[in-house]
Amino acid sequence: MSRFLPLTVHFANGGKMVVSSIADAKKALGGTWKSKDSAAYLKAARLVDDATKGICRPAIAFAAFKKVATEQGLLEQAGPSAALSMFDQITSGKGPPK
Repeated sequence: MSRFLPLTVHFANGGKMVVSSIADAKKALGGTWKSKDSAAYLKAARLVDDATKGICRPAIAFAAFKKVATEQGLLEQAGPSAALSMFDQITSGKGPPK
C-alpha cells in the first residue's frame, strides 16, 4: 500500500505518471518539467533526496513535491473520492447510492 494518496503528474512533454511514494516522486522529478531551475523545484528535489536518505520526513518531501507540481500546472486535478460522494448523498437525504 502506498504511503500517500496518489497524484497524477502530466509532464511538459505529454507523458504522465502516478506518484504515491517518495521513490515515485524522485523518479517523477527526473521527468520533463516546465522549469527545473525554479526555487520550488530545487527545494522539492532536495527534500525528496533527503527523505530517501532518512534525514527528512517523507510527508514534508511529498508536500513539497505536490506544491511544485501544482505551481507548474502539472498536477491533475482529482475529483471527490467515491466515499465522499456516497457521504454527500447520504447526508443530503437521498440515501445510499444504488
